[in-house]
Amino acid sequence: MKRLILILLTMLSISSCINEEQFDNTPEGNAEALWKIIDQHYCFLDYKAEKIGLDWNEVRGRYMSQVHKNMSSSQLREVLCNMLSELRDGHVNLYTAADVGRYWAWKDDYPRNINDDIRNNYLGNDYRIAGGIRYRILDDNIGYIVYTSFSSGIGEGNIAEVLHYLRLCTGLIIDVRGNGGGQLDYAERLSSHFTNERILVGYRSHKTGPGHSEFSELSAEYLEPSSTVRWQKPAIVLTNRECYSATNTFVRNMLCCPQVKTLGDYTGGGSGMPFTSELPNGWLVRFSACPQYDKHQQHIEFGIPPTIPCELKAEDVAKGKDTLIEAARKLLRE
Repeated sequence: MKRLILILLTMLSISSCINEEQFDNTPEGNAEALWKIIDQHYCFLDYKAEKIGLDWNEVRGRYMSQVHKNMSSSQLREVLCNMLSELRDGHVNLYTAADVGRYWAWKDDYPRNINDDIRNNYLGNDYRIAGGIRYRILDDNIGYIVYTSFSSGIGEGNIAEVLHYLRLCTGLIIDVRGNGGGQLDYAERLSSHFTNERILVGYRSHKTGPGHSEFSELSAEYLEPSSTVRWQKPAIVLTNRECYSATNTFVRNMLCCPQVKTLGDYTGGGSGMPFTSELPNGWLVRFSACPQYDKHQQHIEFGIPPTIPCELKAEDVAKGKDTLIEAARKLLRE
């Protein structure tokens, strides 16, 4: 019986839905509940205090002064969403019946470094489709893969068939620009085809208490090589600021693989595993609760720099060319 109770307590402790203490269902009560949820469970308060000067106590005073008992739901929603935006985290959302509060400046404040119409021209009309992947062989014998969402499933069989089809190519371009994330399983599955051995790719920890610095010891994360087809030639991953969440992790993993480089812009970041909690009025808040690091134990919350910086040039766009694709092709030909 003691063992059963221990197991149940352990399962409750790792649940992704956090139960908070009771607050009044008033504008003031909901605002206090939201501030405290973030204060006790959000995982980047210390890090963002260091990097961007975030003072969560100061944030409380500034926004609580805007909350009063006679305000409407829409007014309360606006104040709370603005408060959450101080975290600068795309994994933080406020779900209400009328809208979903979100922070998108992590990508909107930067150049996209992609023209979707031009990318589609490189794929043409006769590209192949395997799960969430579109792919073809370019006319200089470079393999080209486009994966725009890790929410689109892909199996081991899909990846094996794609790499087998591209096996005679001299190099491979994997274009994940605009990929806002999705399932980590798919990101890890694809990256496992680019290493022949088990490799350290990063670390993870989780909150162990309400204090801003209360975390577990770092737990190492390893990438296991696929048991099927593995790519043995140079590969370049194209990145931009819209590479977020699971795509951020994919880029982290790929940079640990031999013969892989990234080209483009910083990724968008988003390295916290999101959890959810509920306010007294039924609104849900999603927030980052478990931080992820690179293999050097450095945060990747604000993105990962490219191996080779490259920007989309207006003169290339005018010619129907993609600067990043052309730069990657040139490097792979050399």
